[in-house]
Amino acid sequence: MSLSRIQSVRVAAVLEDCSDQLDILGHTLTVQITRERGTAVAQEKARLAKLRRDCQSISRQVSKLHLELEEKQSLSSLLQVVEDEEQKKKANNTRREEKIKLEKRKETLQRQKEEIKQKTEKLTEIRWLAKDLKHQLNEQSSQIANKNKLMEKNMELQLQQTQRETSETEKLLQDKLELLQNKLMEERRVHEESEKFLQNRHKELQQQLQQWQLHTTQMLQEKEQQLNSVRCKRTVNLDRLMEMKRRFREMEQVVMEDREEQEKLCQQQALATSATKLQAWWRGCMVRRGLGSFKKEEVKKGKKKKEGKKKKKK
Repeated sequence: MSLSRIQSVRVAAVLEDCSDQLDILGHTLTVQITRERGTAVAQEKARLAKLRRDCQSISRQVSKLHLELEEKQSLSSLLQVVEDEEQKKKANNTRREEKIKLEKRKETLQRQKEEIKQKTEKLTEIRWLAKDLKHQLNEQSSQIANKNKLMEKNMELQLQQTQRETSETEKLLQDKLELLQNKLMEERRVHEESEKFLQNRHKELQQQLQQWQLHTTQMLQEKEQQLNSVRCKRTVNLDRLMEMKRRFREMEQVVMEDREEQEKLCQQQALATSATKLQAWWRGCMVRRGLGSFKKEEVKKGKKKKEGKKKKKK
């Protein structure tokens, strides 16, 4: 995904700021790790160390992205990092699922082993009981052989009865063994069916995971498109703002020039009115005092009349 020069410069500035903040965060984490002491805070130290490693890896990715923006003006490394992280998440999820399955299988096998062990112990106990019964029978037969002949018939009858009992006990033991074998076969069948069910469930979960991955990729593409549209609108608005600022400066300059011209006209008008007032005042003074071209001729005529009157009197 290629960007324009302005967009790459802006994104590079943001990434540089992010890298500085990550460096500051990593430094604070190292200081906090050195301050932590004691055995009770081992988990907290491990968590802080993990956070520091994450900050370092993120800062490395940001520096790579910054170099790529400055050199190529593209964000291909970011997409590669996102794909790598998704693959790591998939691998971790698969490992986790396999571990869970193995643990469950181990638990079931351990349970089956314990059940088989208990059943074998019961069988051994039953065999020991049969051996004890046989031993008792042998002892009883030896005692009966040493007794009187009269009691032989009775003893024979007792022996027959004991033999019948032993045969019945053997039959019971055989029946129990068959039941145990049947139970084992049934448990094996159930185990196989559970394995098949788990495999089918695993396939279904894989399909759901693929669907979720497709949905997330579509969401990422939509968000990238929205981000690009917002960036374009922002650049257009910035250009409009710059144009409006330029127009405002021109209009302000025109207004200032008009104001200066009006002030000059006002000054000229004030000078003209003051000059006319001075001229009128000066003309009035000249007229009142009869100076210059405004001298009175009537004064001379009056003097002549007075001189004529004086001559007549003489």
